[in-house]
Formats: sequence, structure tokens, C-alpha cells
Amino acid sequence: MARESRDVFQQPSAGTVTHDEPPPGIARGASQRTFFGHPVGLSTLFFTEMWERFSYYGIRPLLVLFMTAALAQGGFGFERTTASSIVGIYAACVYLASLPGGWIADRLLGLRRAIWYGGILIALGHLSIALSIIFAHSAFFIGLIFIVLGTGLLKPNISAIVGDLYPEGGSRRDAGFSIFYMGINIGALVAPLVTGYLGERVGWHLGFGAAGVGMVIGLITYRLRADKTLGDVGTVAASRDEREHRRVRISVGVGVAAIVLLVALTMSGVLHINPVSMAQKMSLVMAGLAFAYFIYLFVGGGLDIEEKKRVVIIILLFIFATIFWSAFEQAPTSLNLFARNSVFVIVLAPVFAALWIGLGRRGRDPSSVAKFAWGLFFAGLGFVVMLVASNIVLNGGGNIRVSPWWLVFSYFLQTLGELSLSPVGLSSMTKLAPFKFKGQMMGVWFMAAALGNLIAGLVGGHVDPEKLQEMPALFRQTSLSLFIAAVVCGLLVFPVRRMMRGVPAGQR
Repeated sequence: MARESRDVFQQPSAGTVTHDEPPPGIARGASQRTFFGHPVGLSTLFFTEMWERFSYYGIRPLLVLFMTAALAQGGFGFERTTASSIVGIYAACVYLASLPGGWIADRLLGLRRAIWYGGILIALGHLSIALSIIFAHSAFFIGLIFIVLGTGLLKPNISAIVGDLYPEGGSRRDAGFSIFYMGINIGALVAPLVTGYLGERVGWHLGFGAAGVGMVIGLITYRLRADKTLGDVGTVAASRDEREHRRVRISVGVGVAAIVLLVALTMSGVLHINPVSMAQKMSLVMAGLAFAYFIYLFVGGGLDIEEKKRVVIIILLFIFATIFWSAFEQAPTSLNLFARNSVFVIVLAPVFAALWIGLGRRGRDPSSVAKFAWGLFFAGLGFVVMLVASNIVLNGGGNIRVSPWWLVFSYFLQTLGELSLSPVGLSSMTKLAPFKFKGQMMGVWFMAAALGNLIAGLVGGHVDPEKLQEMPALFRQTSLSLFIAAVVCGLLVFPVRRMMRGVPAGQR
């Protein structure tokens, strides 16, 4: 254990670097120390993202509880359907904002500045929500808007920089994203325990404020370490055309003005928004946006033949990721179940990182499409376990209590699927994305997660979790859908490999 702790940040031995160029995976100007054998810049991004996810998952469980709590208890007294719809719209918009956030980084700010400004907006959003104890509804909803805008700038671009740490690509990049993904889940695991206790036992606004403190810690970490550990990675926007910069500034200004006008009209009562109806339409809007964006890439993106081939792979991964997340979110969840899933991710992420590197060294690292197929398959097995468990209860007349280990095993299998697909998908977007669309491609990836969550809500909304007899049908349909998707994905491995001939192996 002592040896392992010394090797977390390890200096290369004397004589290993004998030239002026940085070794593979180390950016120019960056420290040549390593983080678990990876570029030390990964540690900066790991902890920044961990604290950002702490802030996000810190308020997420509190939102519905706070909005539905009676006025006398410090809440808003909303109906549960209204509160749930607002949270659903908020979660979808957080991911949807990743696309314009990536576009702004690609065209104007660069990845690094986008992360910084995004973190500031998120911290201001949490402050505004905490101040809703004084300014009521207006501060609360303005805070949510700030968090949406800030996350749109931060989340896709921090993931894009992780990919830039591995210019050689290959299995090492997939392994790096597995480590990065572990940081996400550490934040997601710890946050609800801290903010949930403060919010429910002490005061709602203290819980919201604690989440904001997490983002401030992330900002401080990023500010102090980015220049030292990341070198010149992400400092320059993909577009250097000053005329395009001007167009982007105008577009951003118009967008911000539209948001301000919408908020003003809503707060003044001139415009009435039905959250339930809006949530139901969001999935169609997001699917339409994704379709329109892919058409734009092919028709007006200025891509060459090889780049268009890569975009075809991105579209396939987008579709399979949407299927995965729409199934994954069907699982009956609570804080404890989510925590259990995060624990599995934290434990297994280093195992998967070592697995991808080991297979890569032997020349047997599966392609991204093959890893997706395995991810879908493992998730399907997880739902088969739930199907068997629910049938055992039903066959006993509903009086049999099955062991909780059924649920634990199901989550273990689903976590295997998640780690085969989610960090690999992040890595694949950075490998396959055309350079000038790198931030936007990360936004596309997060749109798949948002669309999957919305579809899960629409499908799951027809199933009453209190009626056990309805659960086997849901688990059967979900597992069957995942297995069919896994087979289709597996069949595409060889056609995709042929299509990508001539593309370096590390970029497939």
C-alpha cells in the first residue's frame, strides 16, 4: 500500500526523457509527472469534475423534496407532478446545453476558458438557489438557469481535454476515461450524503449552499493546477477566424437576451409555462435537434470523406447510447440504490482501466463498437436478474421476500455494462470527432444521455412501481431490447472495421 501511494504522482526515472519534446500523452509545457500511470493533467480534470458532479448531484435529490415541501417547512408547496417535471426539464437542459457549450468552446473561447467560465456560472447558480430563502421563486429558477448554462460550458469541454491528453489514442485513452469516470462517481456518491443531511436536517438552503461550496473548491483546484499540469492543451479555439468569432459573440448575445426576455415574461406572469406538458415534448425536441445537427455536419460541416466516416460511427454510438440509457434509467432507483451503483463504479473503474491497457498491449483491445455491444449485453443480463427475482415474488403470491443480493447482483451487471459503454463513449467522441467540432461532439454524447433519460421517464411513467405484477413485463421488454441492440451492435463491428481501414488503430 505504501508503494502504491508513492506512485500516484510519480516522476519519471532519470534518463527517461532525453529530448526536448514531451513524451506521448504529455502536453507541451505540462508537468511530466504521472497520475496512476496517466498524464498528471488527468488529476486536475479528475478533481475538478469530481467537485462539479458533487455540486450537481448535491442538489438533484433535494429539488423535488424542496419544491413539494409545504410553505411552512420552507418549501414551495408544488404538486409532485409539477416538481418532477421541472426537475426532468432541468436535467434534460443540463445535457442539451452541452451542444451550444461545445460550439462556443470550439468557435470562440477554447476548451480551457469554457471550463473556467462554466464553473463560475455554476457556482453563481448555487448561490442564487441558496438565496431563494430571501428572494423566493425568482432566485431559485434563475439559479437553475445559471447551472444549466454553466454545465453546458464545462461538462463537454472538460471531457474533450481528457481526450487531448492522449494524442496517441488507443486503449490508454479508454483507460484514462475510466479513471476520469471514477471521479464523477465519487462526487455523485458523497454529495447526496452531505447535502441531503444538511438539507433535510438543518435547512434546505444550507444543503444548496454546500453543493455550491463544492463547485468553488473545484474552481480553485482548476485555477491552481491547470497551467502546471495541462500545458498548452485546450488553450486555443479550433477556429481562429476573427469574423467567425464576431458572429459567435453576436449569436451568444442574442441567445442570452432571449433567455433574459423569457425569464422576465415568465416571472411577470405574461407567459405561462406548463412544466408537465413541456417535459413530455422535450424528447421529441431533442431527437429532432440531434437529427438536424447530424444532417448539418454532412451537408454544411465542410468535412472530408474520412471525417464523414467517423461521424457515421458517432451516429451509431449515439443511437446505442440512447438505447442503453433509456433502459438503464428504468431500474427502480432511490438514494441507496444509486449509491450502490456508484460504489461499484468506483471499485470497478480501475479494473476496467487496467483491462483496456492490458488488452491493448497484447494487440487485443476491442473496438469501441465491440465494447458498446458488451455494455448492452451486460445491462440486459442485469434486467434478466430482476426479471427472475420479480417472478419469484409473484409466484409466491407476493408474500415472499427475496434476498437483496438479487438487486446487488443486478446492479453489478449493469455497472459492468455502464463501464463498458459510458467512459468508452466519452473516449470515442474525442477520438472520432473532427478537430473543429470536438467540443460539440462531446455535447452530442451528453444529448444521448439526456434523450435516454427522457425516454425512460415516458416508458416508466406507464408502470406503477407499487404494482408488482407490472414489473416482470417491464424487465422482460427492457432486457429484450438491450439484447437485440447488443446483437445489432455486435454485427456492425466488422463492417465498421472495414469502413475505418486507413484510420490509425488508436482512433477507431
